[in-house]
Amino acid sequence: VQVVESGGGLVQSGGSLRLSCTASGIIFRLYTVGWYRQSPGNERELVASITSGITSTSIGHTNYADSVKGRFTISIDNAKNTVYLQMNDLRPEDTAVYYCNLKRRLGPGDHWGQGTQVTVSS
Repeated sequence: VQVVESGGGLVQSGGSLRLSCTASGIIFRLYTVGWYRQSPGNERELVASITSGITSTSIGHTNYADSVKGRFTISIDNAKNTVYLQMNDLRPEDTAVYYCNLKRRLGPGDHWGQGTQVTVSS
């Protein structure tokens, strides 16, 4: 199983970024996919998660941290084994390494990506 994140970078406050998480070697629709973030001195926290729908692009259940509601949107494309995190109105406090996690809903399976750095300047 390989999980690869991309899309991080440096952006000014109020800007936007879109992160991508692509997985290979699994049946994507069997997993709940979450974006987590961790900044220095802090614990890793859940930012948003999504469970895949039945069809290729149908939207499953989503969940967001209160701090990002209304600014971040998580979406999934089962056909591409990819989950996206659209981040708008970014703030300096959003600066962190963002990680993608795939957790199988039934049975074992818990996979992490290597992380992608997001830096928001004030």
